[in-house]
Amino acid sequence: MVLGGVSRGGSSNGRGDNSNSFVFQELSSSFWVFITVIISFILLWALITFFIGGAVELGYCRFNKNLIQGTNPQLKDLFSRFDIFFKALGLRIVIAIFTFLWGLLLIIPGIIAALSYSMAFYIMEENPSMGILDAIGESKEMMRGNKFRLFCLGLSFIGWLILCVFTFGIGMLWLVPYMNASFAAFYLEVSKSDETLA
Repeated sequence: MVLGGVSRGGSSNGRGDNSNSFVFQELSSSFWVFITVIISFILLWALITFFIGGAVELGYCRFNKNLIQGTNPQLKDLFSRFDIFFKALGLRIVIAIFTFLWGLLLIIPGIIAALSYSMAFYIMEENPSMGILDAIGESKEMMRGNKFRLFCLGLSFIGWLILCVFTFGIGMLWLVPYMNASFAAFYLEVSKSDETLA
């Protein structure tokens, strides 16, 4: 009787262990499905952003220049350069490749390359018929002697970026537009001085 009771009790515990194991496996499976969906969504969003980002960036350059110049910036400016969508995408890809290749040497050459190519989108926005390599070449020429100035401008926002961390990123909603407007003002200043020298 005792042995039978023990046996029945042991059998019951076995069923309980199997039930717990099944629940754990289900939870684990659901967790990994959730993680897979989230990662897939992030990758898809990054891909879409990368592909349309070039054309939007050209439009954003126009928006910020209009803002700085006081010439009535409008939301439609953001989509004003989709007529050269593939050229904008090509510019983004080429800049990314060039910057990556320079970055393989060391971090500093990569930063210098990024600074050299930083005005290419502004240049192409103003000259939509210009070729990709021509826009990059003109940006490199424009940034001769100006890379350190732009680097210092970028550094000036570090304090604000740190403060934004304490707002859980909400402060970026104000800081990022301010930064981009500052870079647009920098471009307008450099391009005018470049025209004066020419």
